[in-house]
Amino acid sequence: MKITKVEYYRFDMPLAVPYTIAYETISKTTNIILKLSTDKGITGWGCAAPDVEVTRETPEEVVRNIETVIIGLLQGESPFQLSRITHYLKQVCPKASSTIAMVDMALYDLLARKAKLPLYQLLGGFREMIPTSITIGILSVKETMEQAGYYLKQGFTILKLKGGANLDEDVEKLMKLRERFGDDFVLRFDANQGYSPEEAIELIEKTRNANIEILEQPTKQTHEEHLGEVTQNIDIPVMADESIKTLKDAFRLASNELIDMVNIKIMKVGGILESQHINSVAKAAGLQVMVGCIDECALGISAGLHFALSRPNIEYADLDGHLDLLDDPFYDLFTLKNGILYPSKEYGLGKVRL
Repeated sequence: MKITKVEYYRFDMPLAVPYTIAYETISKTTNIILKLSTDKGITGWGCAAPDVEVTRETPEEVVRNIETVIIGLLQGESPFQLSRITHYLKQVCPKASSTIAMVDMALYDLLARKAKLPLYQLLGGFREMIPTSITIGILSVKETMEQAGYYLKQGFTILKLKGGANLDEDVEKLMKLRERFGDDFVLRFDANQGYSPEEAIELIEKTRNANIEILEQPTKQTHEEHLGEVTQNIDIPVMADESIKTLKDAFRLASNELIDMVNIKIMKVGGILESQHINSVAKAAGLQVMVGCIDECALGISAGLHFALSRPNIEYADLDGHLDLLDDPFYDLFTLKNGILYPSKEYGLGKVRL
């Protein structure tokens, strides 16, 4: 099987409701979609969700990479050379993780469609479903309660609260969420690098009755020792997100016992193949694993879902990045019911109707 045509599409998608995290407010996102056609009539699809803070690239840089590197690289090639292709891209596009993820995703999609399997089965097929959290950005206390109530009524059982901008307000929100809605839901907190070690420890001490399950990226990625300080001084798992962009990052943090968990995002680390390597490091180090996302259309979320379903040690998911996107061109690639994600039984990443 040979790749005979490489095409791409750009989608600029506003969010239905802009949200705020510790270091920025997000109101829109851009996704670049890659389409690979083959001489066997099989088509593979990939998605890039460039973000300067997370993936270190702009949409324009993704397009330029496609036009100057990827088309020439893939035209006439076999998709079965996935490892060689992505290795080369890492050399020529070293700071373009969503570009590489897009190509990796499309190649895996082709392989699974050729094998006539849903991708998660080709990758290992450990489970058939996984619950996802739903995220609440930085809002007022009143708006936080309203949004939490809305999500819980929709059937979600895991809430992830964003914070890191104001310690006292974060404590108040966490305590009120538990007081108002009881103990029948899981509560996670993501500071997005907003705290000092002392503030992160203080947050956990003041919210013990809120029963927070996970504390995500409490401190700056530029000071890894601060993650270790928090990890050593609290009794709930500390998860690295922004601090893990590469396999070397995962190995270094694990080797120095600075964290309890890793958040693997396909866009952030450069694809499914690299995600598998990072997951293996986490498994060897006894770290728990979550598969997360950024603001991605349903195609990107589908890739994260299939990866998450493929490995026994991946027990957590935060795959809600598509839910607020207006004009998402993809639909019916998976099912979300009562906060649980179920993959399509179609081949590859699911039936694409673009």
